[in-house]
Amino acid sequence: MGFTFKKEERLCSRQLIDRLYNEGHRLMAFPYSVQWMKVDGPCQVIIVAPKRKFHHAVDRNRVRRLTRECYRLRKHILYQFLEEHGISIVFSMIYIHNEIMPYEQLGHKMDKLLTALEKEITTTL
Repeated sequence: MGFTFKKEERLCSRQLIDRLYNEGHRLMAFPYSVQWMKVDGPCQVIIVAPKRKFHHAVDRNRVRRLTRECYRLRKHILYQFLEEHGISIVFSMIYIHNEIMPYEQLGHKMDKLLTALEKEITTTL
């Protein structure tokens, strides 16, 4: 698996997003709040930077760009775990911190988030 983040990996379906927020499981891993749900299909993710926290579009875009890059480089850990267990999930990462963290810190937080997500999935199964 390459270090890519293709269109197929992005959650775009409005119905699936609504279902995710209504029926999904919640996990807090600062600076992200993660909502996830088991599905039949490809593993997909949506990255959210709320307008309430970041009033300027340039700041929201920066947060999403940093988060996408951190996820892109570390997603193979999650994909390997999901493949071993034979499941697929969709999830959203909502950035809840008030300030934009540096890239290095976000990388460490993303590692913790993915391991916490794996633990959560294991306990829920």
